[in-house]
This record gives sequence, structure tokens and C-alpha cells, in this order.
Amino acid sequence: MQTMEISSTDKRIDDLNGRMTEGFQRVDKQMAEGFKRVDGEINRLDGDIRELRSDIKGLRGEMNERFAAVDTRFDAMHRTMMRGFFALGGITVTLFLALAGLQGF
Repeated sequence: MQTMEISSTDKRIDDLNGRMTEGFQRVDKQMAEGFKRVDGEINRLDGDIRELRSDIKGLRGEMNERFAAVDTRFDAMHRTMMRGFFALGGITVTLFLALAGLQGF
């Protein structure tokens, strides 16, 4: 009777061992597939980040060019304003001198 119990128990243990092995194999396969998907997403994101960095670098260059153009325009405007200021100053002095000459001083 004891030999029947042992072989019945052994069979149940062997069945459990087989089911556990199959279960672990399924989990291992699912994890491997999941890691492949995650690796694919990481590679895609890495490519997107590299593309964004390239775009930002291009935008920085464009911004620098535009700021240089604005600086040039401000410099030109400053020169024009200074010339106007000196011209108005000269005209004002000339008019004061002409007015003083009319007054007889």
C-alpha cells in the first residue's frame, strides 16, 4: 500500500514540476518579448531625441542669424539718430547765431 502512495505522490510531484517548468518558460518568453518591445521603444525615443537636438541646433543657428540682422539694423538706426542729433544741434546753433546777429549783439 505504501508503494502506491509513493508512486501516486511522485506522479503528482512530477506533474507539478512539469506545470511549473511550463509556467516559467511562458513567463520567460513573455518577459523576453516585453524587453524587446521596451528596447525598441528606447531606440525609437533615442532617435527622436537625436532628431530634436538636430532641429534645436538648426533653430539656434537661425536665431543667431536673425539676432545678428537685428543688431545690424539697430546699429544703423543708432548711426542715423546720432547724425540727426548732430545735424539738429548744428542747425540750432546756427539759428541762435543768426538770431543773435539780427538782434545786433
